[in-house]
Amino acid sequence: MASNGAVVTAHPIASKVGLEILKLGGNAVDAAIATQLALAVVYPAAGNLGGGGFLVAKLKNGVELAIDYREKAPGKAHADMYLDPDGTPRTDKSQYGHLSAGVPGTVAGLCESHRHAKLPFRVLIEPAIRLAENGFVISRAEANSLNALQEQFRRYNTQTPAFVRSTAWKAGDTLVQKDLAETLKRIRDKGKNGFYRGKTARLIVEEMKRGRGIISYKDLKNYRAVPRDPHSFEYKGHRVISMGMPSSGGVLLHQMMKMIEDRNLQAFGFHSPEAVHLMAEVERRAFADRAEHMGDMDFYKVPVADITNEDYLRERMSDFNPEKASISSAIRAGSVALRESQQTTHLSVVDKEGNAVAVTITLNNSYGSKTVVGGAGFLLNDEMDDFSIKPGVPNLYGAVGSRANAIEPGKRMLSSMTPTIVLKNGEPYIIVGTPGGTTIPTSVFQALVNILEFGLSAEDAVYRPKFHHQWQPDVLTIEKAFPADVRAALEAKGHKIREVSAIGRTELIVVHPGRRIEAIADIRGEDSAEGY
Repeated sequence: MASNGAVVTAHPIASKVGLEILKLGGNAVDAAIATQLALAVVYPAAGNLGGGGFLVAKLKNGVELAIDYREKAPGKAHADMYLDPDGTPRTDKSQYGHLSAGVPGTVAGLCESHRHAKLPFRVLIEPAIRLAENGFVISRAEANSLNALQEQFRRYNTQTPAFVRSTAWKAGDTLVQKDLAETLKRIRDKGKNGFYRGKTARLIVEEMKRGRGIISYKDLKNYRAVPRDPHSFEYKGHRVISMGMPSSGGVLLHQMMKMIEDRNLQAFGFHSPEAVHLMAEVERRAFADRAEHMGDMDFYKVPVADITNEDYLRERMSDFNPEKASISSAIRAGSVALRESQQTTHLSVVDKEGNAVAVTITLNNSYGSKTVVGGAGFLLNDEMDDFSIKPGVPNLYGAVGSRANAIEPGKRMLSSMTPTIVLKNGEPYIIVGTPGGTTIPTSVFQALVNILEFGLSAEDAVYRPKFHHQWQPDVLTIEKAFPADVRAALEAKGHKIREVSAIGRTELIVVHPGRRIEAIADIRGEDSAEGY
């Protein structure tokens, strides 16, 4: 609980960095920038300089802001680049190593975000430099994570990265990243050009040549983070602000919220078989639309207005049977006129001035491509796998796609990231997001429904067991702690159930009347909430 400001992230050190920036007089954007830079050091599984993300903000001056720093396909990319001559898809190449990397967007996104900050960039990056140069003490979970990937780090790197050593990592060890510290110093001194040009750009291109990747000097020089219009909609007196294309998250959230708006979920009750069944069927239909209709709007005309039209959404639910699960093979995308990995990370921030920021960043898979840029110390993403490498072929998360999300040079791959802010009476009320690949939109959907419909506390909205459906594969995924009687009732309705240990890691802030700020870090990881 806090009264001035709060920061929630996936790592305790990063949350403390964000809080200190708020106490220094920085605003929520300052804190979000410093936190992302810290995560690039202390949370290498998902925090990054070599990936990308999205920022959504509601600023005290009334501005609703969205910044797109999603990675882009390199100039030498093409639609069939992950297919063998006989058409066999090579997901090993789209998910691991040099060829899986898109052009990184994070540094450009941080520099674009800084237009809305108060403190000098060198102040915001200094904690990350210190953490990289001097090191930080790792936990048991972090040690286990590094140990589990030693073989892959050796296989996919041309030079030995800081994560590799001859003896096993253990809790209490210090991870020092000197090369990363020098890369951060170049960004401190030269801004965006300290990454996309000069020595760092040379190190990236040399790494590409050694590993047969295709990112070029031209790709780096031409990368831009793009201010976008947020995707927003009204829901029962609240204004929901989220991310639009090339993230599917905001549109999926819009579709799902509107498909349940006229149904009496409150009467069903939280975790009732009726409510879970309805929400799962809503998720199934939204993801069918995602597969067919969604992609980078700079390259493909995504029919956003059509697929969020309320008449269209009522038609999508016309075949809903409250007693029986649909069969995904019989569910198609609506007609219009025109494996589980958590290695994305989300942070939520609110400050004493009333600025609210939601940021989701990613490397895609855990530790991205597993490839570190030699001499630069940061991991590259494996985001090219988020394109549809062949129609109907599932990606890492089991999602399928169509021509809308086919690979093209300079195109941004479709995302599921859903950084979201809900306004109440025009002021920030809920700031929320999560990692989890395709489970991201459904987890945000459930968090909002838990609060706005079921009246759950902020803690319960995050901590209670979750579920997920994404059309294909035709399974309803539930967490192990999910109520057994509800599971049995869902199976009786025909749902095929798959059980997992955890879905996502939701970072939630609720601003109560009187500026009572409640910040919830998910118990599914080593996440941390800080406030003052």
